[in-house]
Amino acid sequence: MSPVELLRFALRALTGHGLRTALSLLGVMIGVAAVVILTGLGEGARLYVVDQFSSLGTNLLIVLPGKTETTGTFGIGGVPNDLTLEDAQAIAREVPQAARVAPISMGTAQVSYRERSRQVAVLGTTSDYIHARRVELERGEFLPDEELFRGANVTVLGHKAARELFDLDDPVGRVVRVGSWRMRVIGVLAKQGTKMGVNFDDLAIVPVRTGMKMLNRSSLFRVLIQVHAHTDLDLARDRVLEVIVERHEEEDVTVITQDAVVSTFSAILATLTLAVGAIAAISLSVAGIGIMNVMLVSVSERTREIGLLKSVGVADRQILSVFLAEAALISLAGGLIGLAAGWLVVKAVTRVFPAFPAAAPLWAVMAALGVSIGVGILFGMLPARRATKLDPVAALGRR
Repeated sequence: MSPVELLRFALRALTGHGLRTALSLLGVMIGVAAVVILTGLGEGARLYVVDQFSSLGTNLLIVLPGKTETTGTFGIGGVPNDLTLEDAQAIAREVPQAARVAPISMGTAQVSYRERSRQVAVLGTTSDYIHARRVELERGEFLPDEELFRGANVTVLGHKAARELFDLDDPVGRVVRVGSWRMRVIGVLAKQGTKMGVNFDDLAIVPVRTGMKMLNRSSLFRVLIQVHAHTDLDLARDRVLEVIVERHEEEDVTVITQDAVVSTFSAILATLTLAVGAIAAISLSVAGIGIMNVMLVSVSERTREIGLLKSVGVADRQILSVFLAEAALISLAGGLIGLAAGWLVVKAVTRVFPAFPAAAPLWAVMAALGVSIGVGILFGMLPARRATKLDPVAALGRR
């Protein structure tokens, strides 16, 4: 029997029992679609996190107040030293690898213009922030390049905040009230959306000294450092820690690199994607059992046909091939339909949430299809072997 004849024979057998075949196809399809959808969402989450951290800028160090470890005795001890503007100034002066140093204070306040008001995030920083963070302006200018400890009464508004307060009017040059402070608007940010938890469209940026006074903060929220070259990151990190230890007499800050955070999150989410894909693949074993049951019923119903084939000299190997071909066709067709269904669901998710780059990785697609075919052949082996063991005389005598 040639491969073409074998294929035609298997197809006729499957189409002769359409409902049974369709149910087996459905089991395989659901298993493969689950693998594609879950791995696609997991990979999308990984790419989204990587993109969010990449949007921070390049060659960045982030200094956070407080040490990320547990020390001391329960009930004894105090808060770590404040991370101050003097610390940021010392880093800029004593860390040669630092190209830009942008201290940051964060809080919320009411921004109002005439009868309109809006609660927004308030970010206090310096002129270096626009370059280190790759912030884009729509109009006007960013914070002036001035003395770190001088707090001018100026602000840069986010795109949405400016539109809500001023409609179509140009806000540049107008005076708004941020909290209880009167401030002149000197610029408006381009539309950028939310990045790393900060909505840049609904934001008021003020000089860092002004922000700390306005928000009644004694410690900075972060210090953002952009180094000259990527190869300087580790050296700059060590030098920043040395400067802080010299000033605070203890290592009471945490310095993280952008690359370290991206690598950690990427590894965690890649492992999670693999795990959920493996869990989804378990459903393929259930589909395999369904294929086995279908093939066992097929063998019992086609006993006379098998006996006839054996009586005319058809080898056991060819009979085995017929039933394995049927199982492989079911699993292959179900796998392809499952891939298509999973792809459509993932595309629907990206259409509804364009910022979420969901996409099933190639390894997951190939693995899902390979496992589905393998499961079909594996679970089809028992019925196929059972068919080859039938006695031709006894098989012909059955009704």
